Amino acid sequence: MTIDQMLDNARAQLNRIYAFELPQALARGAILVDIRPQAQRVREGALPGALVIERNVLEWRLDPTSSARLALATDHDVEWIVACSEGYTSSLAAAALQQLGLHRATDLVGGFHALKAAGLLHIGIQAPHFAREVDSLASL
Repeated sequence: MTIDQMLDNARAQLNRIYAFELPQALARGAILVDIRPQAQRVREGALPGALVIERNVLEWRLDPTSSARLALATDHDVEWIVACSEGYTSSLAAAALQQLGLHRATDLVGGFHALKAAGLLHIGIQAPHFAREVDSLASL
C-alpha cells in the first residue's frame, strides 16, 4: 500500500468538513482540534478557539476510555473536527479516531490554510465549548 492509497482509504470513511461548513458544525457542538506541531503553529499562526492536541498524543487525549483523556472527551458521540496545515495528516488522524469508535470524527478539507483563505481563522472562538471555558476561567 502507498501513502496515497492509505490517504484515500482514510478519506473514504470520513464525512469531511469544508471551511464554509465549520461555523455550522461548531454551532451544533463540534470541537475543532488543531494537531499541528508547535513549530508549525509558530510559523503559520494560531487557530484561535481550537483545542491544541499534537498528533502524537491525539488518540490518548480523545479516547473517552483513556486514563489520559481530556475532560471534553466524554463519550464516543463527540464530533471532533481535526485540522492540520493542509488537510492530509488530519485525514489520517481522523480515521484513526474512528477506529477507536469515535464515529463522528472527521477532518477539515484544506486545513489551516483553507480557513485562512476563507477568512475564518477566528471562527473557533464562537464555539459554545470555547465560550464555556473562557467563562469558567474568568470566574476564577
